[in-house]
Amino acid sequence: MTGERCELAVRDRLSRRDAPQRFRHIALEVARSVEVELHVPEIARPGSEVASKPNGERVRLADPGHTGPWELVVQEPLALEPHLPHAPAVHFVAHVSWSHCRNRRINGVSAPGIFHPPKPVNEPAKDYAPGSPEREELRRRLDQMQNERIEVPLVIGGEDVTTGRTAEVVMPHRKSHVLADVHQGGAPEVERAIEAAGEAWEDWSRMPWEERAAIFLRAAELLAGPWRSTLNASTMLGQSKTAHQAEIDAACEVIDFYRFNVEFMTRIYEEQPISSQGVWNRLEYRPLEGFVLAVSPFNFTAIGANLPASAALMGNTVLWKPAGTASYSAHFLMGLLQEAGLPPGVINLVYGSGATIGDAALASPQLAGVHFTGSTDVFNSMWHTIGVNVGSYRNYPRIVGETGGKDFIVAHPSADVEAVATAIVRGSFEYQGQKCSAASRVYAPANLWPELRERLADQVAQIKMGDVADFENFMGAVIDAKSLQTQSEAIEEARAHKETEVLVGGGVDDKEGFFVEPTVIETRDPDFRLLRDELFGPVVTAYVYPESKWSDTLELVDRTAPYGLTGAVFADDRNAVVEAKDALRYAAGNFYVNDKPTGAVVGQQPFGGGRASGTNDKAGSMWNLIRWVSPRTIKETFVPPTDYRYPFMAPDTDGTSTR
Repeated sequence: MTGERCELAVRDRLSRRDAPQRFRHIALEVARSVEVELHVPEIARPGSEVASKPNGERVRLADPGHTGPWELVVQEPLALEPHLPHAPAVHFVAHVSWSHCRNRRINGVSAPGIFHPPKPVNEPAKDYAPGSPEREELRRRLDQMQNERIEVPLVIGGEDVTTGRTAEVVMPHRKSHVLADVHQGGAPEVERAIEAAGEAWEDWSRMPWEERAAIFLRAAELLAGPWRSTLNASTMLGQSKTAHQAEIDAACEVIDFYRFNVEFMTRIYEEQPISSQGVWNRLEYRPLEGFVLAVSPFNFTAIGANLPASAALMGNTVLWKPAGTASYSAHFLMGLLQEAGLPPGVINLVYGSGATIGDAALASPQLAGVHFTGSTDVFNSMWHTIGVNVGSYRNYPRIVGETGGKDFIVAHPSADVEAVATAIVRGSFEYQGQKCSAASRVYAPANLWPELRERLADQVAQIKMGDVADFENFMGAVIDAKSLQTQSEAIEEARAHKETEVLVGGGVDDKEGFFVEPTVIETRDPDFRLLRDELFGPVVTAYVYPESKWSDTLELVDRTAPYGLTGAVFADDRNAVVEAKDALRYAAGNFYVNDKPTGAVVGQQPFGGGRASGTNDKAGSMWNLIRWVSPRTIKETFVPPTDYRYPFMAPDTDGTSTR
């Protein structure tokens, strides 16, 4: 009916600057309510471009010579609703043939440049010497944090989630002191996290690599500066690490992972196939299709940082389940990543029991991979579950795991006794022996043992143990009561064994914290259990072999334990080193010559082992990152053939036939 009036809602993201591709070139711009006639014969259909900022002008027609009425579509929905509002800005351009529809996904135009990220260098460790500014800053932060009891939520889709079910996080060295109340998730929170990861994947997996890299490089710089004391203090208080152990873990190694992983990513992307004339071949390293479950342990904040971040850097979205005893530092790691600009849903942090979270995550058809560090038994159980469920997954999940170890030091008769003793003390007792790489069995020749025994007894007796806020202490407490019980039972077993004795240490005290003295055990039984089973504490067992039995001893080292993580050989005789490297080829994925078997540095000693120690995918290298992509080969032919016949099919020129 001519003359009827109504209000027209014109989308406020259109402007004159956007080249309209519409029927008869109608230019829509911002307007207030306007009067239009209804029931007119001709329709101007809105196009599909996403326009830039509004101009605040009225609607005008681009064709002033047109005399007939127009009809405008009322209340048309937005063309694009971004799922990651905090992601770096990208200009989107739609294909002209697309009509507007809700949640249409449009790839961003790639940036015009081949970029080279900053060359990574290992972060120097601060020494926290008396009077240094870093020592004073760390002490202030320790005082602040231990005087607060915080509430720690889950983080799902960028939102803090509380469940009302909480678990206390205490200081291992002062077990009555509660640092935090951590909300515990269950199957509903896992499902919510998987949904959030799926939503974020749509944009994150398409985000240009340099934008993803920039987020983690920024996180590294924030940690090197204003976040350093916070991450170090949280690791000291929640995991009972000394200032030095926290510095090389929560600061230096995390920074190194964030920086070097970007370098490793670009090296992977640069690996491209050759192309013949008229053809362009290329490899696209796609993120996995689904989510990655990252399960991290208590003993290294850096592992908690790297397991989710390495997969995320490659364009994946992650459900991160840290150990309950590392919940405190995990909370601050997540805050660091959020400040660095990590979009919501890329990493979803869910606390809870391993069985509850793991079972729910492994049951999802969207599981694309597992990035795990922890015990061999738990990893075996997860692998078994995945095998049972394998028919329900959309893709075969990538399984990457670093598990247990029974790491060795074997000394040749030509070894330097002083160097061997130092390696045993540092390699066995730094961070209370709670390192995957910690030395827990020693093979010493009879000619060196008397002097080595004396040095060990003297040095270990001097080690100070206590509150890690006291910078004079070399050791703190073991992580919890369960660990203390494991060490106590092993020490009592050694005392009861007729061919074994406790050389030094052996004390256990849980009145204030979970304290186990650094303990050296000597056994004459080469098959004694403490030479075979992982204890994960400050207990090392030594076996003395006849100095003439070097080759036999190497065979003994290789067959005694089921693991293959780290090991060290000490010798001045080069032939002995060569023989040991060959005989122990699979006994250690990280093999050290005249050095302790701990302390792998990102970019210098890629870390991981085989046998019962894991899949040996080498954290701190490109070999780990390549597990989180699914390459696609693209072949483009510039001028394709137009005749199915090949030249060999042509008749001979002399008229003869080949038949």
